[in-house]
Amino acid sequence: MIRGRPLLTTLACCLLSFALFWCAQRLANVTMIDLMVYRAEGWAARAGADLYAMRATEARLPNTYPPFAALLFMPLTLLGVDEMRTLATAGNLALLVVLVHLTLRLVGRPLWWPRPAVALTLASAAVWTEPVWTTLRYGQINLLLAVLVLWDLSRRPGDAGYRWAGLGIGMAAGLKLTPALFAVLLAVAGTVRGWQRLRGRRTGPPDRTGPASAGRADGTGRTGFWNPLLRQSLTACAAFLGTALLAAVALPRDSRRFWTEVMFSTDRPGLVEQTANQSLRGALARLLHTPDPGLWWAGAAAVVAVAGLAAGTAALLAGLNAWAAVACAMTALLVSPVSWSHHWVWCIPLLVLLGSETLHRSGLRVWRVWRAVTAASALLFCSYALWWVPHTPGARAELRQNGAQMLLSAGYPLCGAAFIGLTAVVAVRALRRRAATAAGAVPAAGAGSGAVTGVGAGSGRRQAVAKE
Repeated sequence: MIRGRPLLTTLACCLLSFALFWCAQRLANVTMIDLMVYRAEGWAARAGADLYAMRATEARLPNTYPPFAALLFMPLTLLGVDEMRTLATAGNLALLVVLVHLTLRLVGRPLWWPRPAVALTLASAAVWTEPVWTTLRYGQINLLLAVLVLWDLSRRPGDAGYRWAGLGIGMAAGLKLTPALFAVLLAVAGTVRGWQRLRGRRTGPPDRTGPASAGRADGTGRTGFWNPLLRQSLTACAAFLGTALLAAVALPRDSRRFWTEVMFSTDRPGLVEQTANQSLRGALARLLHTPDPGLWWAGAAAVVAVAGLAAGTAALLAGLNAWAAVACAMTALLVSPVSWSHHWVWCIPLLVLLGSETLHRSGLRVWRVWRAVTAASALLFCSYALWWVPHTPGARAELRQNGAQMLLSAGYPLCGAAFIGLTAVVAVRALRRRAATAAGAVPAAGAGSGAVTGVGAGSGRRQAVAKE
């Protein structure tokens, strides 16, 4: 039945998993507290109240998002609470399927099964990971942000909407600032690629962005330094500025306060040392037993930011676009002052990518290593291990953790840092292979590819990671 009707069978399995998930969430009596905050922001915007003075729910939670988000949250005020929660849950489940589908598209898999069927199968399992569970528990927008970013990064020449690639990143950054790092990555990689063109150094994969076809690839008619990576970055920046200007016109007082005060209040979202804070700053606060890691965090964040952007840039230039996207996401999550565990829905693209690489590795020893890495990563995000440590609200027990507890509550940051390192290794090897192939030093086997112009991976084609 699966072989004959894969889409129908996987759809039934996915719906069953989602139904069980929905029942489990209702039995757990989830409050979707963040969704209630979004609704309060929408009411404040409608009423002309101070967005950043309001406190919502019994927990008296503040607004931490840019004012543009409040404009998009205004339609929530037209719904009753029960209807809003139902629609938010259904919408997030649909976004999860889209997220998996876009990840498979970016990776260039599968080669022999219908991609929608594989997306439904993986989504039925992914819904039980801790970041996704917590995202739906709180009614968060993390899946929406990831989909907006991946919609851009999975575009390729000839696709509908390719000329607008970058718009999603800009809108995501307008809702929440951290996705802006993807625009920075595109700008850095685009600048390096431009200089390579001008100097005639083709260390990246052969694609349709060369001087002879740059006009066709990016639609600008220009050649030389200008390339699709720079175009996407510029589009993202323009979209982000558009969201800021729209909010400034509609909510001038709130916009002024956010850009001059609120965005610099790194402690506004909550206590830094909470185990739910899976950023580098949160891990250091628990490690050093202090609520303010100070210069230790600033220095570590700078190092991770540079390393993450360097690894992502190398991956983009090597045609490893999925690696670049996930490495940039890991970097953003690590350097952000606060990255709650539900922000780590990027674990889904990470696991899909690692699983894809594992399935297509040759050599028993290498395959076993990749399988172990993939299994360990999946276990981390499915185990809910960060909640095994004392975390009573208000008790600040995280400042008194022992070594084992600190390790459990630092699982996501450690995984993110390890992935950035792995991306750097894979990208450098791919660049060296391609340089040697171009020079005629080694055969081109294994260098074949999903590399395309810009950042979209070719549909149904392999990523440019050779079998090692």
